[in-house]
Amino acid sequence: MARSLKLSRRDYLRMAALGVGFGATSGWLEALAREASESGTKNKAVIMLWLSGGPATIDMWDLKPGNVNGGEFQEIQTATPGVRISEHMPKLAANSNELAIIRSMTSKEGDHGRATQFVQTGYVPQGAIKFPSIGALCAHEIGDRESDLPSFVSISPGRQRSLLGGGFLGPEYSPLVIGGQRRGEQDLIVPDLSRTKGVSDETQNQRLAMLSNLDKSFHADRPDAVVSALHSASQKALRLMRPEAASSFRLDDEPVELRDRYGRNTFGQGCLMARRLVERGISFVEVTLGGWDTHNDNFSRVKELSTTLDTGFAALLEDLKQRGMLESTVVMCQGEFGRTPRINGRSGRDHWPQTWATVLAGGGIRGGQALGATNENGTEVIERPVVVPDVIATVCETIGVNPMKQNMSNVGRPIRIADPEAMPIEELL
Repeated sequence: MARSLKLSRRDYLRMAALGVGFGATSGWLEALAREASESGTKNKAVIMLWLSGGPATIDMWDLKPGNVNGGEFQEIQTATPGVRISEHMPKLAANSNELAIIRSMTSKEGDHGRATQFVQTGYVPQGAIKFPSIGALCAHEIGDRESDLPSFVSISPGRQRSLLGGGFLGPEYSPLVIGGQRRGEQDLIVPDLSRTKGVSDETQNQRLAMLSNLDKSFHADRPDAVVSALHSASQKALRLMRPEAASSFRLDDEPVELRDRYGRNTFGQGCLMARRLVERGISFVEVTLGGWDTHNDNFSRVKELSTTLDTGFAALLEDLKQRGMLESTVVMCQGEFGRTPRINGRSGRDHWPQTWATVLAGGGIRGGQALGATNENGTEVIERPVVVPDVIATVCETIGVNPMKQNMSNVGRPIRIADPEAMPIEELL
């Protein structure tokens, strides 16, 4: 597939400095400069809505009404002709023209830990290799290293998710973690962003000078990557305490009506914070909604969780679109696998990686479609199977990163961002 040539504003200025004027009379250079200027005004970003525990996507995005595996829920028509989703997600149904629902995800990883690593990194666990998560990869490839803000933020991650971070890219690309303890709205307040009460500017400057001198002598005898990473983390923490950076996490600055629209819960307010953070240049924000491990009482739990997801996800899409940010922000919604089409004896569904669904939106993703299909029982993919590395390669394409780029790993061999066999999903681009 042929692709149009895109030059950055920096490329254009470099050409101009070199006296490249051969397109002046045809208008080519002016048009190219205009495109570069327009595309260069907005940074690309990714927001991942992580449904920890393995959501029953057969009860959300790929219902089987009338089938013995279909369960209790009904379908509703979305704004996209022919595309139906769960009755418990009416707000997302109204925003379906922004959604690309991949109904044909399939994998072999049915263990929470292994599946989480696979979906988050694109690689199954392999010995001593410390694969970085997709958030760390985005921070490494498109993050602003000079910013006072971190490039990767994780909001209310679960236990399995918290095991992943910068991997072989280094701890500097691990996320700033917010919340995750009390599981309440107030848990999203970032602690320690201001100095201790009673400490003056002079006292703090003296302490920082003392710390700097100690660091210099300590580093002189220990030129180690871990020591350097610790120093880097300290410097970033200090920069994060600057008033403008610290204010990025202050949800009280948002209108009450908007906060209500997102939902007054950890997930909804996390989605709002995600919008604030990408608006301020952060490259990757992950917001976790846990509780999807529904071996028991699947339908009441999925109904409640779907309502929470519907409110926060739809508000996020509408807010990004209203602010002109949706075209530059990819939104991913997924968990580590799906759940069994067959309903067990406890009204639950068990682990099932063979068929499940992922949803993408924004960032140039072609919405208003459901890609792929499963059979009438939901037990196997019968049309357009999609694997995890393909999704990662697709996201890379949308944010301008070459998925085949290699980074040096902790075992001394280069590893590509996406699996070498990964293929971007052309129908979505």
